[in-house]
Amino acid sequence: MVKTEEMPTMEEGWREVFERSRSLVPPSSQTARLAVESHCTQSHGFQLSLTRLTAAHFPQSQEMPEGDQDETYQLRLTLFDGNHQHFFGKTWKSRPQRMKNNKITFNEVVYFHTSLRLASTMVVLELVSLSPRPDGSQHALGRGFTVVELFTNRPEAPAADGNRRLNLHHGSPRSLLHTLLKDTHDYSSLLKVIDGARLDCVIKNHPAMDSVMHLLPENVLVSGDVDIPGLAVSPTGDGLLRPQLLEMLPFTLNRLTVSLQPSLDKFESQLLQLINADCHNTKHPGPEGTLRPVVIQERRLHVGVHNGWCFLEKPQVVVLETVASGARGRADSTSKHSTLGKDSSSSLCQTLGLRSNLELTLTTHQAMAIVFQLEYVFSAPIGRETMLSVTSTSRAAFLQCLRWGVWCPFQEPAQVKRGGMIQLLLQGGAQPNPHRVMVYSTHISAASSQSPARLSTPGKAQVSEAKDTISFHLSSGQEAKAFSPKASIRTKQEAVTRHRRAPSSPSQGQTSVPPASPPDSPPGPGLSLSQLAATSRYPTISHSSSASPWQQQQSFPSLLHPSPLASAHQLSHVAYLGVSHMAHLEVDLQSEGDVSPSSQDDGVQLQELPFTPVHAPVISLGLNVPSSSSVSSRSSLAHLFSAGFPDIVDRSGQVADVLDPTEPVNFDPQREDTDPLQGNLLVFQFLAFTRIPTAGVGPDWPDNVYFTFQFYRFPPITSQQLKLLTSDKVQQKASHPLPCVLALINKDGTVSSGSPGLQVQFRVDESVLRPGEKRRFLRYLALHTMHIDIWDSHSLLLIGSTAIELKHMLRQGRSAVQALHEVEVLTTDYVGEDNPPTRADLGPPSAISPMTVHTIVRGRLHVRTGNIGCLVDPGRRRAADMTPAHSHIISPQEVTGGFRGGSLANRNILQINARNAAQAYRLEVDGDRVPLFRRGLTADSTAPSQNNVNQPDAGTRKLNCMAAVHQLEGKLDAKATKVTDGTTEAMLTRELHQMKPSAERSKAEVISNMLSQAITTQHLLYCSLGSAEYMEFVLRNPFNVPQTVTIHSDDPELSVLTNTEEWAYFKALTKTRTPLEENMFHMEEDAPGPKVYLRPKESLNIPMKYQSFLCDHTMALQGPSFLPPGKGSQVAKKNPSNIVAAKTIKVTFRAEDGKPMAICQVEVEPIPHMVDQTFRLYHPELCFLKKAIRLPPWHQPSHSTVGHPDDGGHISIRCSDPNIICQTRMLVPGEPQDVYLKVPGSPSPHIKMFFVMVFTDKWMAAPSQIWQIYVHFLERVDVSCVTGQRSCQSLVLRGRQAVRKVKCYSSHPQEIEVDPEGVFVLPPAAVQELQLRVQPWRAGSRFLYVNAVDVEQRRLVTAWLLCINVHRPVLSKAFEVCVPVGSGRGSSRKITYTNPYTGGRTFLLRCDHPHLLQFKEDRFQISGGESYTIGLRFAPSQSPGSVEILVYVNNQQEKTEETFCVKVRYS
Repeated sequence: MVKTEEMPTMEEGWREVFERSRSLVPPSSQTARLAVESHCTQSHGFQLSLTRLTAAHFPQSQEMPEGDQDETYQLRLTLFDGNHQHFFGKTWKSRPQRMKNNKITFNEVVYFHTSLRLASTMVVLELVSLSPRPDGSQHALGRGFTVVELFTNRPEAPAADGNRRLNLHHGSPRSLLHTLLKDTHDYSSLLKVIDGARLDCVIKNHPAMDSVMHLLPENVLVSGDVDIPGLAVSPTGDGLLRPQLLEMLPFTLNRLTVSLQPSLDKFESQLLQLINADCHNTKHPGPEGTLRPVVIQERRLHVGVHNGWCFLEKPQVVVLETVASGARGRADSTSKHSTLGKDSSSSLCQTLGLRSNLELTLTTHQAMAIVFQLEYVFSAPIGRETMLSVTSTSRAAFLQCLRWGVWCPFQEPAQVKRGGMIQLLLQGGAQPNPHRVMVYSTHISAASSQSPARLSTPGKAQVSEAKDTISFHLSSGQEAKAFSPKASIRTKQEAVTRHRRAPSSPSQGQTSVPPASPPDSPPGPGLSLSQLAATSRYPTISHSSSASPWQQQQSFPSLLHPSPLASAHQLSHVAYLGVSHMAHLEVDLQSEGDVSPSSQDDGVQLQELPFTPVHAPVISLGLNVPSSSSVSSRSSLAHLFSAGFPDIVDRSGQVADVLDPTEPVNFDPQREDTDPLQGNLLVFQFLAFTRIPTAGVGPDWPDNVYFTFQFYRFPPITSQQLKLLTSDKVQQKASHPLPCVLALINKDGTVSSGSPGLQVQFRVDESVLRPGEKRRFLRYLALHTMHIDIWDSHSLLLIGSTAIELKHMLRQGRSAVQALHEVEVLTTDYVGEDNPPTRADLGPPSAISPMTVHTIVRGRLHVRTGNIGCLVDPGRRRAADMTPAHSHIISPQEVTGGFRGGSLANRNILQINARNAAQAYRLEVDGDRVPLFRRGLTADSTAPSQNNVNQPDAGTRKLNCMAAVHQLEGKLDAKATKVTDGTTEAMLTRELHQMKPSAERSKAEVISNMLSQAITTQHLLYCSLGSAEYMEFVLRNPFNVPQTVTIHSDDPELSVLTNTEEWAYFKALTKTRTPLEENMFHMEEDAPGPKVYLRPKESLNIPMKYQSFLCDHTMALQGPSFLPPGKGSQVAKKNPSNIVAAKTIKVTFRAEDGKPMAICQVEVEPIPHMVDQTFRLYHPELCFLKKAIRLPPWHQPSHSTVGHPDDGGHISIRCSDPNIICQTRMLVPGEPQDVYLKVPGSPSPHIKMFFVMVFTDKWMAAPSQIWQIYVHFLERVDVSCVTGQRSCQSLVLRGRQAVRKVKCYSSHPQEIEVDPEGVFVLPPAAVQELQLRVQPWRAGSRFLYVNAVDVEQRRLVTAWLLCINVHRPVLSKAFEVCVPVGSGRGSSRKITYTNPYTGGRTFLLRCDHPHLLQFKEDRFQISGGESYTIGLRFAPSQSPGSVEILVYVNNQQEKTEETFCVKVRYS
C-alpha cells in the first residue's frame, strides 16, 4: 500500500480560486430556453470600459455625514434579467476611488461572455460609497444605480456597441424587482434621476475572448488583471485584452481503481438498504403486496480538468467494472445489475476499476486540478399503472453522486514524471464541489470525510484509518505510448463543437492536444439503460415530473427522474451545468471463448427512432416534362421551313411519312420482325431555337449554342457551335418571337454556307447489335425519351434541358418515318420564398413542387426525327433480330482427345497461351539481361520460323536463336561485329546455362496450364450496368467417392446463389426448368466460398449470378466539338461506348484435397446501359452535396412479381461510384419515397458524373430506371446587396501551366458585369483579379453563375457560384396610379425630386420593371437645392391587376439615393 500524505499548498491554491469563483447564480431556466429557441447558443465576448463618473452633488444620508475625508466610491456590476426580474452571474467590484472636483475616475475594464443575447439581458451598475468603521470594517451605502441595455431590438434605443453616458437613478437596484418595473425597458419614466450624475462608459464586442471562453464560465464579470489558470500573464497587466493561452500538454491516466470502505459489497449493501427504505416510505405496495427492490444499473466515474473557475472541457464519463484486488484490470463474473441485497460470499476483496486509459490535456499551472466524481445509476421499478411510451422499459433510471475528489498534478512536477502510483482520498457529504451536486453521505463517512489528499508512491506504511480512495497512474504523452490497450471512446451523441472552447492562435505556437482514441481500440459494450436515460440536459431532474419514481399513480414521459437523495438545493442549481459527453472506455480482455453470461447483458442496444432526413430542396422526378405540342403559329412555321432544311427521304428518294407527335403510337413487335428492311438509319435534325425573354439577359440571348446528348448506347455526342440566325425581312413581335434558324459555325468563326440546321445520324443494323439485342433496341425506342442539354457556346453555361420521345421513330413496316417536335427548354432556379418569379418566367404549375424550386422556360427547340429503313445483306445477317436460344445452363464438354505429344512450347505457349516462345524465354531471365535480348527487336522479328522451333536438338535451336538475335543487334551497332566467334559461342553457352532453371519452371507452368484447360469450360456473358445475369454450372463428381467441393470466384461480382428464395426467383425469371434444392450449400467463416456435397458420379447444378454496379466515369471536356461538318451532317461512331470494362472471371471448384475439379471461365462482354433520366446539379466546391430525389408513385407490373406479391413495394438503390452514399428508406404505403444522395466535393470546375440504379424487385434482377447525374462543382462567393444598387466583389483567377486567352461571362449580364469585360491574357501561374459589379433587381436569395472560358480552345477554366442575398431598399415615398385596361394607350405621370445637396449632382433613373415603366430621361443633372420633374410613361395592359414598381434614383456610382414605390392598378 501507499502512505498517505497531506497536500498543504497546491490543494489550497486550487481551493482558494474555487471558493472565490463558486458563488455564481445561474440565469433563469426560462431565459436559457428562450435563448436556445432564438438560436443564441454560441457565446460572445464583450468589453465594458468604465471611465469616469460626474456628480455635482449626491443626496445626503444620515448614515453618511457630509465631508467624510476617508470616504471612497466603488462601482458594482451585476447581470440582470428584465423579463424575469432575476439577478444572475457574479457581482464585480471595482477598486475604491476618491472623488475629486465632483468627478470619480475609475478607468477600469470589465470582460465577460454570454450566450443570452436577448433584449432582456442587462448590466446593472451601482455606485457605492465606502467609509471605515471603528472596528476596521467598511460601511457600504448605495448612492445610485443605472442600467445598461446590452442587446436591444427597439429602434429608439442606442446601439449595442459604442460610447454611453448613463444617468444615475435614486435608490437601490432592488427597486428593479418591483412589480411595476416588470417587462419595462424605459426605466427613466418610473425612476427618479439624480441631477448631474452621469457615468461615461464604452461597451463593445470583444472577439479576442473566443480563445479563452473554455477557461471562464459564462456570465462572470472579471477584470483584465484577474488570475485565470490557463491564461498567460500579460506584461501590460490586462491579460484579457489580447489573451495568450498556456501550452496544453497531453497526459494519460491508467490503472485506475476505486476502493470503498469497509468493502465494496458492504458499502453498496448499506446504500441500497437506505434507498429501499426510502422507497418503502414513498411508494404504495402493489396488488401482490411485494416490493421490487431498487438495483444498481451502472457505476460511473466523471473525470475532468478544472481550473478553479470551470471545467476546461466537458468531463469524460466512463463506466467502472468490479475487479478483484490483485487482479487489476480483469473483471470478474459479477453482474453489474446486482441487487447486492446481502453480503457477497467472495473471498477476494473487490474494488471498482477502469480497464483502459484516459487521455487528458493539462497546462502547467499550479491551480490546475483533475476532478473525479463517482456516480451510481440506479434502476427503480415502475408499476403497471404507469403509462409509458413504447420505447420505455419497465424500470426508470436515476443518478446519484456518491464521492468526489480533487488532485492538483503540478504541485510537484517531478513526482508526475517519475510515474508513481497516486492515491487520493474521496469525500462526500454537503460540501461545495465543482459539479455543484449534492453528494451521498452516511454518519460514518461524514465524520471521516476530509479534504482530498495525494498519497505517495507504493512501499510506505498504510494509514491507520481506512478511507474511500481512488488510485491511478498518470504519465505524460510520451510515456503513454507504452501502455496498452488504449481506450475506445464512444459518445452517446455525435461529436459537436465543444462548449466554450476555442483553439489557441497558431501564431503563438501553442497547440492544444484534445483527448482522442486510437483507431485500433477494441469496442466497448453497447449503451446501457442509464445512458439512454441521461439524454436529458439536467442530470437529476425531469422536465415533466417532480414526483418520486416509485409513485405508480404518476405517469412518466421520461426515463430520468429526480434522485430520492436530491435536496431542493441540488434541484435548484443542477441546471447550471449540462450533462457532459459520455464515453465508454472499456477494453474487453477476455477471449472469445471465455465470455461470462453476465457480460452478454452489459447494456440495452439503442433503438433508432423513426426519422427521415431533410435534404432540401427535393427534386420531384417526372414533374417537369417538356411539352412537345406545337405552339408556333402558321407564320412561324412558314418562316421556319422557308430556310431550306434537307428532307428526310427513304431509299427510293420519296419523302418519309410524317407522324404527329401528339398522337399515340401503336407498337406491334411482329410487324417489326417481318419488316424486310431490317436496318435502321436514325436521323436527328436540329432545326431552330425560339428565344423566350428571360430576366437578367438581353433579347438576343443566346447567340451561339451547342448540344450534348446520348442516343441508346452510342458514345455521347457533343455538337459543333451553332449560330442562331434571325431574318431582317420579317417583322418580329415581342409577344410572339419567331424561331431562329440554326447554322453551323466554321473553325474561323464564319457561318457555314451549307444546309441550315444540324443533322446527326445513327446506323443500327447487324454490325452494331449483338445477338438478341433487336428486341431490346425496339423497346428502347418505344418507351424511352432522349435527354438533350442546350449550352451557350460562348460562356459554356447551361441554357436548359429538354427531352424528346423516341416512339415516333418506330417505322412499323413503313420505309421511312419522320416527326417534327417543338419542345420546351427548361431549367430550374432556386429562389427565396419571398421572391417568386414573374408569371412569364414560370412553367406549368405543379401542386407538389417544392416552394424554393421553380421551373423556368428558356426557349423552344425545334427538332425533326426520322428513321429510314435499310436492306441487310442476307449473307452477313446475324441473329441480332432473333430471340436468342441462349441457355442459362453451362455444361462442361467431354474431352475426347488426349495429348498428342511433341513440343509443349509449340502446343501450349504459341497456341493456347498465345505467347511467343523466344520472347517468353527471354523475359524469364534476370532483369539486367533483358535489355540485351530485346534490343533492336520489333513485333515482326521476335517469332522464329515454325521449322526451327520444332527441331529435336533443343540446345542447338536455342543457340541459333540467340545467334540470330545478336546478328540483328550487330546491324545497329558496328562495334558488336568485332567480337570473335569463340567469344560469342562462350557467351551464348553461359546464357543458356543460366536459362535452364527458367525453362524448367516454364515447362511446369505449361503442363499445369494444359491440365487446367482440360477441365475449363468457357462461357460468354453479355451484361450491362446493374443487370443481373443468371447461370447454372453443371458440376459433376468424376470420382467413386463422395466429395465436398469448395466453390471460389476470383471476382466478387460473380457469386453463388446460396439463398433458396433468391435462386427460385431467378429460375422463374429466366424460365430455367432445373431441380431446386433446399439448404444445398454449407457456409464457413474462413472458407474461400460456399461448400457443396456431391455423391459419387453425381451431377449438380450450381446457381451463379453476375452483377456489376461499377463503371467508368471518365468524361469529355466541357465545350463544343470541332468536328468537320462534312456534307452538312455528322455520322456518329458505330462503336458503342464501353462504360463497363470487359473482364475474365474464373470460378474454381476444388475437391477436398485442394485440387481443382472443374473451372468455369466466364468472359464478360459489356453492353452499355440506357439512361432513363438525367440530372445536372451545381454545388460549391469541396463541400458535400446532399440532395433528395422524390420518386413518382410506383406501379409495379403484375408480370414482374414472378409469384412474389411483396416484390412490387420493395425499392432498392445502388450507385456506380462507391464513394457516393446513395440510399432510400421504406416508408408507410402511400407516402412519397425519396432517394438521398451524399456526394463528396471536388475542386472547381470539376464535373462528377455517376449513375444511380433504381430496383423495384426484392432481388434486384434488373434496374427499373437508371439515372445519370452530373454534379458541377464551382467556387462559392457570397454576396449581400440591395436591389437597384451596385455592389462590388473581387474574384481571383489563377493561371495554369500554359498561356490562355480568357474571357469571363455571367449567367445574367444585365445584373452582373465583370471587369475586365473583354479578352485578356492569363500567363502561367499568374494571378488575375476580377471585379464583379452586381446590381440585382429582385429581392431574395438566388444563385447566379460566372464562367472564365478559354476563347481559343472553348474550354472552361474556372467557374464561380454566386450566392446572392438581395434585400429590399428603404422606401422614401409611395405613389399610386390607375391605368385603364384595353385602351391601347398607356399613362403618363410626373414625380418631383429635389436635390438635397448644396452642389450640383447628376442622377440616374432605374426601375425593376422596364417593360412596364419608361422614363422620359434616364439621366438628369440639377443644381443644389433645386427640383426636377421626373417623367414616367406606363405601358398599357390587356388584363386587370396590380403591380408594384420600384423607382431608383442613383448617383453616378449606381448607389441609390432614394427609392420610390409606385403601385400601378390596371382597371
